[in-house]
Amino acid sequence: MAGFFSIFRGNLTLTIGTIMLLLIVLMAIFAPYLGTVDPSTIRAELRGVGPSAEHWLGGDMLGRDIYSRALYGARVSLIVGFGVALLSTVVGVTLGLLAGFVRWADPIIMRVMDGLMAIPTILIAIAMIAVAGVSLTNVIISITLAEVPRLVRLVRASVLSLREQPYVEVAAASGASKTRIILLHLLPNATAPIIVTVTYQIALAILFEAGLSFLGVGIPPTIPTWGNMMSEGRALWLVKPHLVMIPAAFLSVTILAINLIGDGLRDAFDPRMKKRA
Repeated sequence: MAGFFSIFRGNLTLTIGTIMLLLIVLMAIFAPYLGTVDPSTIRAELRGVGPSAEHWLGGDMLGRDIYSRALYGARVSLIVGFGVALLSTVVGVTLGLLAGFVRWADPIIMRVMDGLMAIPTILIAIAMIAVAGVSLTNVIISITLAEVPRLVRLVRASVLSLREQPYVEVAAASGASKTRIILLHLLPNATAPIIVTVTYQIALAILFEAGLSFLGVGIPPTIPTWGNMMSEGRALWLVKPHLVMIPAAFLSVTILAINLIGDGLRDAFDPRMKKRA
């Protein structure tokens, strides 16, 4: 535990980012208690009104409380971000280790990854929705398919540089199985860049989800998300800018917090990067 907290010592970027993200996570967890009203409740007198003492961030054009919807939107963004990170880590690390260490699997895996990287995320999302329908799960899967190739390439590159190290050759010569070599010698030494990359992928996933929802091919409109809120308010952007600016501000702060954590972890794992910065 002491070793974990030691990475925060003298690392202001990581500390600030972590505090910001913790506040956002708490906001999402306790949304039912922090919200002023149910996010789906429609009240005619609240249509398009600006911030007030009773409704802190005003109401949208259907008469729903923007503050409550923004709180619940944090839940969706974090679920998507961490869901994509978890899936892409499991799939990406597994395929990257195989591509880097099992020679016959390398060309097969990398050609598939090249094919996925050639397809824009929006097209993957549209294809998923056309086949399986609009849902949170399909959004997570479509974004994961777009993010996995980058992690596979990173892990593969790390393994290619590590597998020629003397300690790996000694382990192989002593009769250690490929699974043992991968789990005990290769994976632990590739952990640092994986953690940093996955952190940035959380931010990218949240941003992708907002973009897909904004375009109408992401989370169903009935679920409050920051992307859906911006999409609903864009038609009245010039006369009711708060309909777009408020969810955009929540999104920007969340992305900033996660990127600060990523930068802080990068500096902690590789002090040379901090010196260059």
